[in-house]
Amino acid sequence: MDSLKTQLCIVGGGPAGMMAGLLFARAGIAVTVLEKHADFLRDFRGDTIHPSTLDLMDELGLSERFRALPQRRVETFSGVVNGRSYRVADFSRLPTRNRFLSFMPQWDFLDFLAGVAAGYPGFRLIRRTEARDLIEADGRVTGVRAEGPDGPVAIRADLVLCADGRHSLMRERAGFTPRAFGAPIDVLWFRLPRRDGDPEAAAGRFGPGRILITLDRGDTWQCAYVVPKGGDAALRAKGLPAFRAAVAEIAPFLADRTDAIADWDAVKLLTVTVDRLKRWHRPGLLCIGDAAHAMSPVGGVGINLAIQDAVAAANILAEPLRAGPVTEADLARVQARRLFPVRATQTLQRVIQARVIATALKADAPFRAPLALRILDRLPILQALPARMIGMGVRPEHVSAPARA
Repeated sequence: MDSLKTQLCIVGGGPAGMMAGLLFARAGIAVTVLEKHADFLRDFRGDTIHPSTLDLMDELGLSERFRALPQRRVETFSGVVNGRSYRVADFSRLPTRNRFLSFMPQWDFLDFLAGVAAGYPGFRLIRRTEARDLIEADGRVTGVRAEGPDGPVAIRADLVLCADGRHSLMRERAGFTPRAFGAPIDVLWFRLPRRDGDPEAAAGRFGPGRILITLDRGDTWQCAYVVPKGGDAALRAKGLPAFRAAVAEIAPFLADRTDAIADWDAVKLLTVTVDRLKRWHRPGLLCIGDAAHAMSPVGGVGINLAIQDAVAAANILAEPLRAGPVTEADLARVQARRLFPVRATQTLQRVIQARVIATALKADAPFRAPLALRILDRLPILQALPARMIGMGVRPEHVSAPARA
């Protein structure tokens, strides 16, 4: 079995893992990131880059390079009920430098982070290598056992950072079981062509028994069709023509292009999960991102929370990790720092799921727009509140770990 030694082993090359890898490497830590795939090309992953993340690009001196990447800027988000549009969030009102959302394919964002991180001598990204188990000694996690293209490999590390998503195997191997809060919805993702003259760049469209989110991706719309939990099979049983008709009914401007949904393979199911670990750490190991707390797609803030976790981890742990294995008290500081923002965001998401989304999905006749939508539309100054929650989150993090040559 091959083996290697590193200070920090990060399992998972998603937003949390790649941002953590970049920040720790920048702080002078020897970092090894394990990514089980050969590349980052997975479709229908979150593509939203929030103002808080854009601010991080500024803080890291990466703004010019980042803005050169193809992306779409969105300054507002609307809710459309029975054909009437209500402005919900106005990101131009945010008290920050970057007053917009940026949409780009997640693989482009991850490639960008990996490219920047590769400029630091302590950074190593190992692709096509999947972590299978933890290495432990004297009650402490001391590394991971992985399977690579050339066979088994053991990575010894002073700290293992679990960033392998909501179905984290390393979390399971560590003996952690998240508390599930339940979710009344699932989401079907698909794409349709976008044309000049189409309406709002980003909107949630509500109709009796139907909800459709449309996000501008330049030449296409990325669409999220919301169904009751477990409703995917019943919808598919009605046939593809019925699904196309349902999409056209809630978004009439798309009616002339629903044939682009050629078959059910073009429609991907996201099973919505909202959960959270009671304890994110044990000696030698820390969970961040979805491995610590799976978020609802409401607001599209999951990436934001994951990246903020990575920033907090680097800020708190880089200095003690430079001296050797960190204490569990150090790891507990990361959880303590991030727990309130996660808990507050999940609570708000669950309220919206139960009182707005589930109610709309149960409706069998046209209904009046919720009072909150009507108030936000009439009082533009209030549109900064949902914009702040989506764009910046609760207590956004800033880079404080110093850069080392």
